[in-house]
Amino acid sequence: MRVLIDYRPALRARSGVGEYTHELARALLAEYAPGGPRRQLELTLFSSSWKDRFAESSELAGAVRIDRRVPVAVLNLAWHRLEWPAIEALSGASFDVAHSSHPLLVPARAAAQVITIHDLNFLTNPERTAAEIRRDYAALVGDHARRADAVIVSSAFAAGEVEQRLGVARERIAICPPGAPEWEPRAAAPANGYVLFFGTLEPRKNIGGLLDAYQRLFEGRGAKASAERRETAEAIPELILAGRATDAARPWLERIARPPLAGRVRHIGYVDPSQRRELYAGARLLVQPSFEEGFGLTVLEAMSLGVPVVAARRGSLPEVTDDAALLVDPESSEDLARGIERMLRDARYAAECAAKGLARARTFRWSATARLVYGTYERAVARRAQRAGAA
Repeated sequence: MRVLIDYRPALRARSGVGEYTHELARALLAEYAPGGPRRQLELTLFSSSWKDRFAESSELAGAVRIDRRVPVAVLNLAWHRLEWPAIEALSGASFDVAHSSHPLLVPARAAAQVITIHDLNFLTNPERTAAEIRRDYAALVGDHARRADAVIVSSAFAAGEVEQRLGVARERIAICPPGAPEWEPRAAAPANGYVLFFGTLEPRKNIGGLLDAYQRLFEGRGAKASAERRETAEAIPELILAGRATDAARPWLERIARPPLAGRVRHIGYVDPSQRRELYAGARLLVQPSFEEGFGLTVLEAMSLGVPVVAARRGSLPEVTDDAALLVDPESSEDLARGIERMLRDARYAAECAAKGLARARTFRWSATARLVYGTYERAVARRAQRAGAA
């Protein structure tokens, strides 16, 4: 099978979508390498950018790389609004499947078209989006999703959203959750570790609510705060915000530079994949207070290392964590503060969550993801052939 994947989200800072794209490509190559025991896959990774090029990676050995010097914004405008040029013309090759890493189709003359929809936050909260996501996604996603030969999602929550809100038939939606990293679990939680938030600093991640909750922790509850509470507040560890800052992050970054958060909260920016294990390993806990997540890859990464998790009771996070995390209301800074405090103070409870998280993370494997995606490709090709025959 000849498959093209739009690799552009993984070219630079590999956040959630980029990490999923890269790891899926790696897993497909590992599972369906030519000469291997399974059916063979001819994988092509497509890139188009004026300044960003493919990085050297032995993990992607065996994939054909097509690199075009067309600015991302220009190509997206042509693809989204004109549905031109077809990927066959742009690449000079033909494919059985053209897989978009985003919710809108890669134009194709003959290839089956597959799209990935991780979440529909751009429909729920369009004011939190920018650039072509604001311009195109909400207006076009319904039509593109219904025309796609298959829609890949990463959770049952996202599948329900796509079916109900976009009107996509359930049989054309494939749940293909990501895998956990194959890290050796850490030996023990660090006694003087930090509280970690890991993700792009954008509105749906609820950074403002997290800062409110953290300020509650070390300020206590006013004059009536108990001696135990005041003692706890003095021992609150540093909060690390790890991830790329968007334009919307400016007020939060300004806030943590001033008292009372200055010296207690630190932003370290984008973290390279090679440094992520070390970042998680130094954390007392991970906090993921997002208003909505289509999956929540950082939660899975933390659990795979034995890091306890405090997460929002929203979106896919309850599904991903099962009973391994402490779930809180992201709309309540008080509830979020209580969750963080309990995980910091109750060592036995934190250890129980860490152990459950390890067991839960072991149920997610990239090899299984690759097999699910390959099966989705096969069904998409069959649907494309059926549509062509009926035309």
